[in-house]
Amino acid sequence: MPPFRKEARQHASTDHESRETMMRTVIQRVRSAQVCVDGRVTGKIGKGLLVLLGVGKGDGENDLSFLTSKIPELRIFEDASGKLNLSVKEIGGEMLVVSQFTLYGDCGKGRRPSFTEAEEPTLARSLYEQFISRLREQNIPVQTGEFQAKMEVHLINDGPVTLLLDSK
Repeated sequence: MPPFRKEARQHASTDHESRETMMRTVIQRVRSAQVCVDGRVTGKIGKGLLVLLGVGKGDGENDLSFLTSKIPELRIFEDASGKLNLSVKEIGGEMLVVSQFTLYGDCGKGRRPSFTEAEEPTLARSLYEQFISRLREQNIPVQTGEFQAKMEVHLINDGPVTLLLDSK
């Protein structure tokens, strides 16, 4: 069996108490995206990035700094030669940030996900809001979902290009 499969199995069976938590993101390059709550649009963007953000227990300043510096600089937009060589900043794109604690769903045991690794809502909201503020400080147009709301997210993927990026 290839070594990566053995490592993956060992990681999957690791006790969660010993795992280091990290802020999690799913980043999707989009032509457009919007989020609705109770039938009203709370955020809408054109070309740019949809960022689903999960905050885990123990996340803090280092996680925020890493992600808010890394994501805007990811070279995942095509240049004139068709190479992934441009960032959302370089193309003048926008970002739609949506909180999603379900990124911490652990399906390792049983059939119902456990969310014990997700941060409690008060702390998670604070980090989510700081994440948005730091992106806006970089002059990136940022739209958002609504924290703890049931949301409908509509998007048109571009590529598709979808990345998983954790802070650790």
